[in-house]
Amino acid sequence: MMAAIEAAKGIGRGIQSVTLFEQEPKLGRKLAVTGAGRCNLSNDGVQASAYHGPDIDWMETLLERFAVEDLERVLYRLGIPIYKTDDGWYYPLSQSAASVVSILEERLVGQGVTMRVATTVKRVSYSQERKFILSFTDNTSGQNYTEDFDKLIVASGGKSYPELGAKGRFFSQLEALGHSINPLCPALGPIDVHLGSFTALKGLRFDAHTAIYDGDECLGRSFGNLIFTKNGLNGPGVMNLSHLVSQNPKKSLELELNFIGQWIEELAETATDEANQSSLRALLLRYFTPKAVDFFISETGLNPNKQVQQLTEADFQRLFKTLSMARFPITGAGDYSNSQLTAGGVATEELDPCTLESKIVPGLFIVGEAIDVFGPCGGYNLHIAFATAYLAGKTLAESNNKFKET
Repeated sequence: MMAAIEAAKGIGRGIQSVTLFEQEPKLGRKLAVTGAGRCNLSNDGVQASAYHGPDIDWMETLLERFAVEDLERVLYRLGIPIYKTDDGWYYPLSQSAASVVSILEERLVGQGVTMRVATTVKRVSYSQERKFILSFTDNTSGQNYTEDFDKLIVASGGKSYPELGAKGRFFSQLEALGHSINPLCPALGPIDVHLGSFTALKGLRFDAHTAIYDGDECLGRSFGNLIFTKNGLNGPGVMNLSHLVSQNPKKSLELELNFIGQWIEELAETATDEANQSSLRALLLRYFTPKAVDFFISETGLNPNKQVQQLTEADFQRLFKTLSMARFPITGAGDYSNSQLTAGGVATEELDPCTLESKIVPGLFIVGEAIDVFGPCGGYNLHIAFATAYLAGKTLAESNNKFKET
């Protein structure tokens, strides 16, 4: 949508027409559910090192062209003012993803974009005349059509949330045009683990440090909120690592939780304060709910009423091991139906980071989730979606040909 809006600024100034194809009956279905319906647009932490996939120089170049302040400026001009939370997450002032979709759709109509919804592009070929020949089907009537375009933007997304129309079928078309598709897998999803006695914490939330281990090798770390579920763990704290499980299906991985990493110094200082006459249970209630405290103490086998000053070094070791080194065998990770996005896609080295134009097929632009770039939860991925779409559309607004976005 953003790419078509920007490109349509060139209509009447060289561009003949802009056509947007959408296989679903409505535009922006996936955008409408982002951020739990609030549309988490970006994050103060957006920087090249926060992302997986691309060469860091490629990512730095892209973000130099479209930083957080650029997103704020572009959205404000479209009628979407945004604000920042205390922890650096950006949302529309309306706190409504549906409002964002509606505003973008109104812009498309107002700028004269031809919209073909409920239309599936079945095939794309590139002619000797450097035209993109699209074969597509009207899903309502069943009629088949063929039309050629001078430029093509592919904003086809990945395979996550297939019920919202994401099927990943366009990757084969991009491959046929000569692009390399890095291996695809679900990302930002839940992680299934064997919880053992920790099933007692089902339904409880924690802010915790998380790590994935292959034996003694740490594959990745994260920090954030998580929740214990029937099958394991969910929430940003583990979702940011789920791709590591998907990418290593044959390895015996373990997930380690550290519940006190952010409080370790304070907890140690309080525990060794000679003036502290509180019980072990009272000490832990500073940081956790009663249900969690009672469970953690039961895991250590310690007396909850024992005064902190009476705890031995061995007692503290048992306590800190339970709270900071809890390990669980990983049994799986979320699939495309319950993972927020798709890792893998078109290799970034095949795209110009300033324009998103293909280095293989002139006139072809690839944006959003179709590219092998993804970041953690918290607005990082919507930022890239808007950034790449804006830069591609802006480039085409300065051209003199008709084109389409699919």
